[in-house]
Amino acid sequence: MNSAYALGYAGAVMVPLGWIGGVIGLMLAAVISLYANALIAKIHEYGGKRHIRYRDLAGFMYGRIAFVVVWGLQYANLFLINIGFIILGGQSLKAFYVLFRDDDGMKLPYFTAIAGLGCVLFAIAVPHLSSLRAWLAASTFFSLVYITITFVLSLKDGMSAPPRDYGLPESKASRAFAIIGATGNLVFAFNTGMVPEIQATLRPPVVDNMLKALYLQFTLGSVPVFAVTFVGYWAYGSSSSSYLLNNVSGPVWVKALANLAAFLQSIISLHIFASPTYEFLDTKYGFKGSAVDFRNVVFRTIVRGGYLAITTLLSALLPFLGDFMSLTGAISTFPLTFILPNHMYLVAMEKQLASLQKKWHWLNIVFFGFASATVLVAAFRLIAVDSKTYHMFADL
Repeated sequence: MNSAYALGYAGAVMVPLGWIGGVIGLMLAAVISLYANALIAKIHEYGGKRHIRYRDLAGFMYGRIAFVVVWGLQYANLFLINIGFIILGGQSLKAFYVLFRDDDGMKLPYFTAIAGLGCVLFAIAVPHLSSLRAWLAASTFFSLVYITITFVLSLKDGMSAPPRDYGLPESKASRAFAIIGATGNLVFAFNTGMVPEIQATLRPPVVDNMLKALYLQFTLGSVPVFAVTFVGYWAYGSSSSSYLLNNVSGPVWVKALANLAAFLQSIISLHIFASPTYEFLDTKYGFKGSAVDFRNVVFRTIVRGGYLAITTLLSALLPFLGDFMSLTGAISTFPLTFILPNHMYLVAMEKQLASLQKKWHWLNIVFFGFASATVLVAAFRLIAVDSKTYHMFADL
């Protein structure tokens, strides 16, 4: 939740929804997301067995086909999230560059390629998720750096700026699609579709500890996201960027520090979300022995490098961060976070649920299924519109 994506919600959520819709939407999305993730936490010990992968739980409940479908949705979700992280990395590097040389000599696709290369080098150097350790502490530090700097500089700009425009898009059609797309961004902000995997190492009682972790994250952990989003929109209004550091003014070295922190944190975050893919590839192609063996280093270079090369190419081809948030929300976040958990809970707790409770969960399934379909249409429309406005490999 507290990644450099937080720098984009002022532009991707607040601008299309405005003050009332944006504030209510973010608060409501947090509450609904907490509820849906809590459902998974409560049933991940189902049938006398603890399922530490979401797809394992689905397969145990529904069979092999459900296992494959959830597996596909999870990897699609992770792939799209990783595209966003490389876009973020490229944007932060470009923002750093133009602080010192605003000569148009380097385009965004070049910086996106550099960000992708940085992710490849990190993927080669850090073979397993468990190898991160100190890097996770560094990630937290980097997050505090760019969020604090962005918050302070936005607050300073807002206090000295003239009245801002908080108006919504004038065209009714554009406004409608923008609002629907922003709904996808709302669910994207709070969900990964990986709660069992993320909490797999919790000590018993695992259900209680998973719920404690969720309560902590959706209360205290949400504060930085809300703070930088609301202050950013207050300071810049409808001109808020999908990368808020493009809006702020202040000492060059301070903004440079924030952009570097966002770049480095994006590399670490991508590695976390790419690790399930790396694990699958390692298992499929027989990664064995010491991680520093020459054969294994070459293996990681080729396989992980190939995966990240495809991700980087797509990131440079269509670098529309807000659109990809919407697309990710529609394709995978809605089904994994809202539709499946409600149905799984119905299956697991059928005998304990009253008739009204069952109707409530079916209402959620139908509502979020419809929402997923409409957000998908809106996301593709937004990408199509942006693709007409900007050519491929656009320098945004």
